[in-house]
Amino acid sequence: MLEPDGRPKPSDFSAALIALKDGHAVARHGWNGKGMYLKMQTPDEHSKMGLPYIYISTVEGKFVPWVASQTDLFAEDWYMKGAA
Repeated sequence: MLEPDGRPKPSDFSAALIALKDGHAVARHGWNGKGMYLKMQTPDEHSKMGLPYIYISTVEGKFVPWVASQTDLFAEDWYMKGAA
């Protein structure tokens, strides 16, 4: 999900999901909030959750579970946040 010059390359949600599974943070150019991003959490033996899930970092820096909207699923402006 990077351009040849290293800038984030806009992509679709399937590429964003692969990036999440690989441990990267992803975001959308179309989101209004600055600094918002998604990450995937994989539970360990200390977790209360039993399955992997996606969470969003809000504008305020709070983490909450995230569920994709129809708009998010069909958007083609996803990118890896900070290319990391």
